[in-house]
Amino acid sequence: MTTDKDQLREQVRDRYAAAATTVLTSATADPGCGESCCTPAPLEVDDTFGGALYSAAERDALPVAAVAASLGCGNPTAVAELRAGERVLDLGSGGGIDVLLSARRVGPTGFAYGVDMTDEMLQLARANAARAGVTNVEFRQGSIEDIPMPDAAVDVVISNCVINLSVDKPQVIREMHRVLVPGGRIGLSDVVAEDHLTPAERQERGSYVGCIAGALSRSEYLADLRAAGFVDASVRFTHRAADGMHGAIIQASKPS
Repeated sequence: MTTDKDQLREQVRDRYAAAATTVLTSATADPGCGESCCTPAPLEVDDTFGGALYSAAERDALPVAAVAASLGCGNPTAVAELRAGERVLDLGSGGGIDVLLSARRVGPTGFAYGVDMTDEMLQLARANAARAGVTNVEFRQGSIEDIPMPDAAVDVVISNCVINLSVDKPQVIREMHRVLVPGGRIGLSDVVAEDHLTPAERQERGSYVGCIAGALSRSEYLADLRAAGFVDASVRFTHRAADGMHGAIIQASKPS
């Protein structure tokens, strides 16, 4: 029996598969095209999502298709404080922009993994890694509610505007805790609602696939992090995404 959660999951899959296909098609039709001819259809709040949230130096160092496929609401690699030799996991890695940036930050002794449920995004990400000449990366297919990684496999988990799309956010947070080594940490970008907004009011401000309706509130995020076993959790608003809703940086650690 198909449930509402199943329908939402398929809507998300279709939305991001279509975005990847747009970029893949544009890049194939014109491999030398600039960012303007590769950019997929914008999200609902187009000036607070995407490649513009990265520095010019970061954008210039990556394939155009990786930047064009960026649909996030922040730059988690800038807040995760990645260090040489670390193993990093990006949840909902899309076209691979945050995996490629992470791989460069952790250097040849480190490694960056990406997990995505969409075949088209995985194809795009692997092609972008090859174009960029980045070899210390691996992209795996799977859901962020059931991460295809063993326990205590990575030092850092990042994600860029993807957890709000999950139909089971507490399970995603538990999975992040599971795959982290003791003492590991998370550095996430996500859309977060102010505490006074009800779920119905969040739905009024935008669609689920547009990263708005499914967003947690700040207090909900903190409660889920604590329930999963994280410590030193914080949710810091960075920019407005909709009325009473914000792009945010979420940080927390797994106890040593």
